[in-house]
Amino acid sequence: MDCKRRQGPGSGVPPKRARGHLWDEDEPSPSQFEENLALLEEIEAENRLQEAEEELQLPPEGTVGGQFSTADIDPRWRRPTLRALDPSTEPLIFQQLEIDHYVGSAPPLPEGPPPSRNSVPILRAFGVTDEGFSVCCHIQGFAPYFYTPAPPGFGAEHLSELQQELNAAISRDQRGGKELSGPAVLAIELCSRESMFGYHGHGPSPFLRITLALPRLMAPARRLLEQGVRVPGLGTPSFAPYEANVDFEIRFMVDADIVGCNWLELPAGKYVRRAEKKATLCQLEVDVLWSDVISHPPEGQWQRIAPLRVLSFDIECAGRKGIFPEPERDPVIQICSLGLRWGEPEPFLRLALTLRPCAPILGAKVQSYEREEDLLQAWADFILAMDPDVITGYNIQNFDLPYLISRAQALKVDRFPFLGRVTGLRSNIRDSSFQSRQVGRRDSKVISMVGRVQMDMLQVLLREHKLRSYTLNAVSFHFLGEQKEDVQHSIITDLQNGNEQTRRRLAVYCLKDAFLPLRLLERLMVLVNNVEMARVTGVPLGYLLTRGQQVKVVSQLLRQAMRQGLLMPVVKTEGGEDYTGATVIEPLKGYYDVPIATLDFSSLYPSIMMAHNLCYTTLLRPGAAQKLGLKPDEFIKTPTGDEFVKSSVRKGLLPQILENLLSARKRAKAELAQETDPLRRQVLDGRQLALKVSANSVYGFTGAQVGKLPCLEISQSVTGFGRQMIEKTKQLVESKYTVENGYNANAKVVYGDTDSVMCRFGVSSVAEAMSLGREAANWVSSHFPSPIRLEFEKVYFPYLLISKKRYAGLLFSSRSDAHDKMDCKGLEAVRRDNCPLVANLVTSSLRRILVDRDPDGAVAHAKDVISDLLCNRIDISQLVITKELTRAAADYAGKQAHVELAERMRKRDPGSAPSLGDRVPYVIIGAAKGVAAYMKSEDPLFVLEHSLPIDTQYYLEQQLAKPLLRIFEPILGEGRAESVLLRGDHTRCKTVLTSKVGGLLAFTKRRNCCIGCRSVIDHQGAVCKFCQPRESELYQKEVSHLNALEERFSRLWTQCQRCQGSLHEDVICTSRDCPIFYMRKKVRKDLEDQERLLQRFGPPGPEAW
Repeated sequence: MDCKRRQGPGSGVPPKRARGHLWDEDEPSPSQFEENLALLEEIEAENRLQEAEEELQLPPEGTVGGQFSTADIDPRWRRPTLRALDPSTEPLIFQQLEIDHYVGSAPPLPEGPPPSRNSVPILRAFGVTDEGFSVCCHIQGFAPYFYTPAPPGFGAEHLSELQQELNAAISRDQRGGKELSGPAVLAIELCSRESMFGYHGHGPSPFLRITLALPRLMAPARRLLEQGVRVPGLGTPSFAPYEANVDFEIRFMVDADIVGCNWLELPAGKYVRRAEKKATLCQLEVDVLWSDVISHPPEGQWQRIAPLRVLSFDIECAGRKGIFPEPERDPVIQICSLGLRWGEPEPFLRLALTLRPCAPILGAKVQSYEREEDLLQAWADFILAMDPDVITGYNIQNFDLPYLISRAQALKVDRFPFLGRVTGLRSNIRDSSFQSRQVGRRDSKVISMVGRVQMDMLQVLLREHKLRSYTLNAVSFHFLGEQKEDVQHSIITDLQNGNEQTRRRLAVYCLKDAFLPLRLLERLMVLVNNVEMARVTGVPLGYLLTRGQQVKVVSQLLRQAMRQGLLMPVVKTEGGEDYTGATVIEPLKGYYDVPIATLDFSSLYPSIMMAHNLCYTTLLRPGAAQKLGLKPDEFIKTPTGDEFVKSSVRKGLLPQILENLLSARKRAKAELAQETDPLRRQVLDGRQLALKVSANSVYGFTGAQVGKLPCLEISQSVTGFGRQMIEKTKQLVESKYTVENGYNANAKVVYGDTDSVMCRFGVSSVAEAMSLGREAANWVSSHFPSPIRLEFEKVYFPYLLISKKRYAGLLFSSRSDAHDKMDCKGLEAVRRDNCPLVANLVTSSLRRILVDRDPDGAVAHAKDVISDLLCNRIDISQLVITKELTRAAADYAGKQAHVELAERMRKRDPGSAPSLGDRVPYVIIGAAKGVAAYMKSEDPLFVLEHSLPIDTQYYLEQQLAKPLLRIFEPILGEGRAESVLLRGDHTRCKTVLTSKVGGLLAFTKRRNCCIGCRSVIDHQGAVCKFCQPRESELYQKEVSHLNALEERFSRLWTQCQRCQGSLHEDVICTSRDCPIFYMRKKVRKDLEDQERLLQRFGPPGPEAW
């Protein structure tokens, strides 16, 4: 159920997939989801007979409360019972998932520093062992530090004086700080390092390494040093900070050579187990020195993933009519949870907690409560008992978790909000806002749950996939091919106030809403891909879900720099000038009924950076080459005029990072080809994808003007070389493949974009085009420095080239006798900013042109659809347009259709009105001539309920016209395409509905018309006196129409019943992402109108009997 989605009416999705002979089946079809639950229950029952029952392990004292007693907790839900572990003889090996830090007192360690009264920073790594035991490792002895160049004349004799001065300055600045009970500066040391920004030619120089007591002192220390600190004998020099903006966790992971989600080993005798004063709920809690931690690189046996416990959950709330649920007033009535051990095929836990009694659900445990306070506390106790490593769901970040915490606070359930792993640490809610040019502004909430990773599938999909609609129903259909019943939040209260069976129905829906995110997590490999990305980039798993792209490159840069004694400066950025992007060769537009070979540069931008040694460390400032006495063969000048030393002088950091990433990807792909185990294949596939994404993001890091380390010289040089290479490729292909050189025809590059060129070799078969494409790729590659390589990628045949970045064709890549797919780029077939009718018509027209090779049939088909549109025969679900509400109405420069509609909906019904970040679905309705389009947007359901006319001319002129002309102009010619498609007999017949609300209707009196001749009559009957002889015939005609409507409604109703899993309950689904929803609403409205029309004939007379 999507009561929590706060969506307006959803946009259309592709038609439902056929499920056998759905329209003709009469036998009841039970819910597949409930069948699966029942089957899993039977399997587990058999397993319980074969296995001894696991020993019940009680949670920490005080964690079981409310009505969720120990007896309610299935032993299989808990982690395995902890076996005996001797720290002196047995190492502890676990996969860490999350690393953070806190400030506190450190327990003594055998070989550690003497105990101190001062608070110190302690790293905390949460993880899981191979056996499934949860671990919290407190890592001591690591302190934050940064660097700064030593001023001229600075020697070892100045160290203690600078330390005293800086200590005093920080103490004055931090007066009143509770944690600072000792010195702020622990040490200042002289060392030799070199800045990574620019090639200097003189090698390392003196730097100061300043070690501080606490991470939070980094910012004031950096600020004070930049302002200047007095050094006796040297005045008050200003110090430029290096690596002072690096997160404490990243600094530790770099120095300890730890990457995200890798396996850590604590050697026997080096760690101490906390037996009594545990700070967390983990089964194993240990202390260790940071220098004793062994980090295993994620290769070979250390690529495996521990048996992580994943929890997916969903809640239902009983809202008031017309008002979206509010935690201060509206109760939580159900919480459903599913648990999965990673690597197992099915959930091991299915639990429904309900308010008031609920009928049993086969395959799931149902636990009911009379008081909402007990329900909430029971779920909190369950979380602590189950102890999940990863928590997922759909929109849990912005709805479920904040609602639960706020509701518990309203009801004064004081023990509820301790959902993390740290004892006594409250889970808090804070607001967060993200804004970019791509996605606009998105407001969200952040819930602290230390020790557990939150993977909200809605946030994952918003970040990684572009879809028309992001409701759970639409997303599930798109990725899983499944739909679910969707119940409006106002109906949920009625189900809750019903009986045990209605509450059971609600619980099944709730379980399905918890099950689908789990399916999506597995299908899209979200967990595996993020684990591998954390390993490749070296950042904690949580960073990938909450931070941007830059921290991933910074982590890799710091690791490579540390090995070479290089330091990253702190750069103040406020945005800057832009630079020229990639080249697009002017397209030779047209319809090509010959094969077009596509040649693609493999990893173009990373290859350019490696081939030309482009890096921060190799950059020469203007005039530097002459000052340093470099010979012409020791540096290069890029197409943009920037200079870099060659690798023979100094190998760049970025090229080394890229080489490591791409060679690791090559190894991962080779292992993937040989691997047969499904789980290891998933890991390897996720790894090679993470390596590819990381390599491509390095270029973006250098071009981010508001970033950690922007360098315009690198980014503009990369695109400059790219433009040069595309032009050179065109020249090489067209000069070699000519009739003069013995080929059948003169080759022509018809289009080129960024890293690929499309070549017409003048051959007639796909096989010949493939052969020449491979030959040309190898020949062109020989003209570029290694590792730049042009590869044959695919052949398009036929090929429709419309304009820059817009083309379509049948794609052949592996076999020459069968196409892989119909590929579309930049066309409305793959765009989501038009109504579905546009995408469907463009796709079907392209299929007729490209697959069927029938342009005439495509034209006829397009004309038929245009005729259906103008005659009001197109279902409204095909006309829904969706736009995202990225900011408030006042922040838009002009009036927007979706923004104005959202405001009107908010006035009509605040509960169902879209909120910031939602995609707003709307249709354009008919209005007086000259009315702006933004005033004609309306909610599709409102349109159906009030029989508002659709502005079909708008859809023809503003939605269909341009996409169709783009496709057909290369075939029919520019002038002829418009006259054939948009004018003619098929556009002359139009049907216009009469609105039942608004306008002059409020001041007019309705009169009946004769059903036969449509003349006005002054009585309530069906026909006029002239049509009286035909009354029987007209009656039979209207009855026949009623029967047709009833049959259609019955089929739609039955399909919806099958979707909800029962043929014996009313359909209450309100999923507006499903096209059947609008069909059902429209047919019901048509049925009511038809029944009223038949009533005008009056009761049957005696002659009828």
